Amino acid sequence: MTVPGRGWPLTPLESAKEHAERVLGRRTAQRLAEFDDGTLYVQASEVARILAWLIDFVVFVLGVGVGLVVVSLVSVAAGLSGGTVVLLAISLLFVVPVLYGLCYGNGRALGAVLTGTQLVRVRDGRRVGSRACWAMLLSLDPPTRLAAITG
Repeated sequence: MTVPGRGWPLTPLESAKEHAERVLGRRTAQRLAEFDDGTLYVQASEVARILAWLIDFVVFVLGVGVGLVVVSLVSVAAGLSGGTVVLLAISLLFVVPVLYGLCYGNGRALGAVLTGTQLVRVRDGRRVGSRACWAMLLSLDPPTRLAAITG
């Protein structure tokens, strides 16, 4: 289909958005996007993505808090030096997100489950999988190769 006044045909994404607007409504059609392989998907709303991030961040903070309690109890019981305790406390900032990221095996950590979204690869829409447990480390600066989708 050629757009009047443009002189060139619609891209598959533009055509799909036009059809989706008639069928699903303007708001959903605006969130229609394309994976690198050309597959179309509905991107999660900004509110859903922020809420999922906030839930995951709260889980991270709680995990670090529990880790700090465990480190302090172990340090008292084992008589660890102050430097060791500080090193263990700092390591929690990296260990907790990776452990929580293991929940991403199916692309759905707690934040995604509660908001109805899923974290997938931008390349082809495949699930992130347990090998990408590092994804939580990047949650403050969302990775460009991952997308949050509805569903």
